[in-house]
Amino acid sequence: MIDRPQLLGWAALVAASGLLGWTLSRAGFPAAFLLGPMLVAIVFGVRGAPIRVPRLGFLAAQSFIGCLVAHSATGEIARTLHDDGLVILAVVLVTVAVAAGVGVVLTRFQVLPGTTAAWGSSPGGAAAMVAMAEDHGSDARLVAFMQYVRVAVVVVSASLAARLLTDGSASASAPGHAAPAALSVAATLVIAVVGASVATWLRLPSAALIGPMGLGAGLHAAGLADLALPEPLLAAAYAGIGWYVGLRFTRATVRTVLHALPSVLAATLAMVSICALWAWGLTGWLSIDYLTAFLATSPGGLDSVAIIAVGSKVDVPFVLAVQTLRLFVVLLTGPILARWIARAAPEGR
Repeated sequence: MIDRPQLLGWAALVAASGLLGWTLSRAGFPAAFLLGPMLVAIVFGVRGAPIRVPRLGFLAAQSFIGCLVAHSATGEIARTLHDDGLVILAVVLVTVAVAAGVGVVLTRFQVLPGTTAAWGSSPGGAAAMVAMAEDHGSDARLVAFMQYVRVAVVVVSASLAARLLTDGSASASAPGHAAPAALSVAATLVIAVVGASVATWLRLPSAALIGPMGLGAGLHAAGLADLALPEPLLAAAYAGIGWYVGLRFTRATVRTVLHALPSVLAATLAMVSICALWAWGLTGWLSIDYLTAFLATSPGGLDSVAIIAVGSKVDVPFVLAVQTLRLFVVLLTGPILARWIARAAPEGR
């Protein structure tokens, strides 16, 4: 049962998020209804608002984004992996190596204790990294802080890059003009539920996102399903992810890690800058534009980067192929890298 303070908090959050999201959308920002709600939610979270996005709501939002990605990418991700597999693997390994280097530096200078820096600096899959870190004995609060600071920085920087490098005519907050057919919407909702459920049963990483994306892409590519999401539902999914990320920036968490904030921000900006430089190098190696390379190498979450990619004039299959492969690599190598990075800690820590 939602009490009066929570109801007022949600009303204020929705109103402020809608206003900022609409303003950013009118300004031509991709992912306006992700970026706007996230920025508003950060302010609400730090100020101690008594509201949180239910876990089920976050998973539902991820499922809808997975369906959106499936509609845009279809089977081209598999072909991209087949055609440019070695290049994509190189892109993934460079990003993971940069993250590991940042983790070593933070651990060496005792910015964060134990293996916290290792999990916190892992690129992508923020929720999965927090859960795995807790399972391996790290401080989940500090890991969540590092992960969501990086997600926030990546979303803002990627949105700015997309705004500056495109003409603003494409926007993730306005994916279509015609109202989708009811049958297509119903099929999309079924795919979202079934895909997420099967992926969860198979214990796949980021199951709520990967399951609908894989199932939807297969059916859509084969012509067996026509995927469509109404704009209000899509905007709600964007906002749900933005709120989930932003509201985790609580005052208590910030106070706990306040001494580490300058170092964490510096490390995050350094990671994003190195990846941006690597993206520039890729444009000379491959026939892709800079924004495509920037989003592909961006060390943010798959869901938020996918939203920005779909709403921008980029090579979406390439971006998602790199981001998806990196997610699996990070999840597979996370425990090993965490133990290796922990050795950088000075004795006695």
